[in-house]
Amino acid sequence: GNAISGVFDLKMRNGNNEKYEFLGQIGFNGFELGAEGPINRDKGSSFLVNYRYSTLGVFDKLGIDLGTGVGIPYYQDLSFKVNIPQTKYGNFSVFGLGGLSDIEIWDSRRDTLKDKIDFYGGEGFDLTNVSNMGVIGLNHSYIFNQTTFSNLSLATSAHQYKTVLDSLSTDLSEKFPYYRNNFIETTIYGNFSINTKISAKNQIKFGAIAKWLLYSYADSVYDKNDDLFQMLRNDEGNAWLVQPYLNWQYRPNNALTINSGVHAMYFFLNGGWSVEPRIALRWAITSGSSVNFGYGLHSQVVSLPIMLNRVRLNDNSYIQPNKDLDFIRSHHFVAGYDWLFAPNTRLKVEAYYQHIFDAAVDAMESNSYSFLNEGASFVMILPEYVKSGGTGANYGVELTLERFLSKGYYYLITTSLFQSMYQGSDGVTHSTAFNHRYITNALFGKEFELSNGEESKKILSFDAKVAYSGGKRATPWTAIFNPVDNEYYREWDETRAYDLQLRDYFKTDLSVRFKLNKFGFTQEWAIEVTNLFNSKNIYGDKFNTRTGETNYVYQLGLMVIPLYRITF
Repeated sequence: GNAISGVFDLKMRNGNNEKYEFLGQIGFNGFELGAEGPINRDKGSSFLVNYRYSTLGVFDKLGIDLGTGVGIPYYQDLSFKVNIPQTKYGNFSVFGLGGLSDIEIWDSRRDTLKDKIDFYGGEGFDLTNVSNMGVIGLNHSYIFNQTTFSNLSLATSAHQYKTVLDSLSTDLSEKFPYYRNNFIETTIYGNFSINTKISAKNQIKFGAIAKWLLYSYADSVYDKNDDLFQMLRNDEGNAWLVQPYLNWQYRPNNALTINSGVHAMYFFLNGGWSVEPRIALRWAITSGSSVNFGYGLHSQVVSLPIMLNRVRLNDNSYIQPNKDLDFIRSHHFVAGYDWLFAPNTRLKVEAYYQHIFDAAVDAMESNSYSFLNEGASFVMILPEYVKSGGTGANYGVELTLERFLSKGYYYLITTSLFQSMYQGSDGVTHSTAFNHRYITNALFGKEFELSNGEESKKILSFDAKVAYSGGKRATPWTAIFNPVDNEYYREWDETRAYDLQLRDYFKTDLSVRFKLNKFGFTQEWAIEVTNLFNSKNIYGDKFNTRTGETNYVYQLGLMVIPLYRITF
């Protein structure tokens, strides 16, 4: 629930409940430490903890362009899980994850002789970005009898996003505050469900998800015309989102499975609600092949920074015109075929169509703006007044050819052919910012067992990854000279939003690993090569206000990462 795309259900694995294991890894990009093992072998309880610290400072010292100009990203994270099964009160697990990251892209540090381009920060600005997060939770499952069991998840998470942007004097010696933001979101989450098997053919699952969101949004920007800071958001509050659901699984025979249900949402901040029917059918034609069909109505709450955006009136008071925005909604249709045509190889074909409606668009002017394009860049472009009147459509075909690891090798090839379109308040159909039209990924791996003795085991492995896709989307523009400011600016042709498609993306990664298992521990030496052919993949562009020219900024080129890992 509360999503129209990009949904993943990820779970942290349990630690080894039979023996202790320790991990150490070091490379040019940082280091990693880990440990896991049993707490009580008889009851199967275990722990797992992992810490990573990463910096690309070593590559910067070696003169390797990281694609972030003078900025070097730093980040670290810690994760853990404690699993306690088989108690008289059920199975318990406690988990946690925390991460810190920051980057300073300061033009005041730039070597003007090298004239290094900073796509993120921009000429004449010092930019600092900070992103921190943490989550801790509890999972509990309880078996009532042979037909009924329950699952309970409780968690709390916190996210902080902070930006400091300062403009610089011409000689880069003085700083002037330009933009500040500090967004903090804390979520308290609960999900309870009961599964019960009514008969051999019928099974029901029902429950509810509740989220309590506590938010603090503060940001302001310097208004050159009025020579003052204009407050964009300054809100503290909380909001409840409740999502009850009911699923029914019916299996009339061994070949046919039908899953149907209904999901509902109610958002207490503005009274938004939805009731969403869903159904999926899977028919096993043979023991190795099946077809599936599905339909679902899905909804998503518009992000709170947009709903709470403030507009300053002539009397210097503020209003929040977007607080009553409706959910973004979409109808999903999917049909697929899955064929296991060899013991370790399968082919999967899936066609889909998604119709999106009630997307946020400009409420005051007829233009191409749509919230469906947000996330394509680091900047959130938002009209002061928006309404839920936009539409969109995604449709295409996905093919997957997969060989599971057997006889020392595996491969995975996926191809997606698709179209992604939308309409803003202008009623004109445009490509979205994400309409690459085709994406292909290929993975291949091979292991060679050099020796397999009682005292030692040696393995040499090769892994390759190839990614190819249509290029980024762009909106046409014209460079216009402003004699008042004595500089150029870009005039965008919004009637042709995202009409242009830049050149295709291509990247090949290769890794070679040698693993030695001896004396009760495993050592691994590896060389990872990213962007093997040093392909010039476009990340964005940099507009020169002095000349009106544009230069492309490219993603990371060829990079070689040696690493060493030990497990015992």
